[in-house]
Amino acid sequence: MDYVKAFVIGGAICAVVQIFMDKTKLMPGRIMVLLVGLGAILGAIGVYEPFSKWAGAGATVPLVGFGFTLFNGVKKAIVSDGFIGVFMGGFTSAAVGVSAALIFGYIASLIFNSKMKE
Repeated sequence: MDYVKAFVIGGAICAVVQIFMDKTKLMPGRIMVLLVGLGAILGAIGVYEPFSKWAGAGATVPLVGFGFTLFNGVKKAIVSDGFIGVFMGGFTSAAVGVSAALIFGYIASLIFNSKMKE
């Protein structure tokens, strides 16, 4: 049942974002930044943590969850390291996910023959 919940919640988040992209003239990069910022803001006000515990991967995998992960890392680093935690907390909390994306993206580029759109 956890898989179904994650699929439904993650799909609903992605569907809402797709509708937002289709109905506005915002560029995708700006929408991505808004989603990461929204995740950090929802984490700061205490809304996203209970939601992510309930929804599981459906809430942590989309970009809103990435913003929440960055916020949590900064919050924990500030407690342990003081002010310098503002600068290093996000990097340490998201390092595994970013590294995996880079490594798997590189492996995919070696396997598949990508071409520029014309």
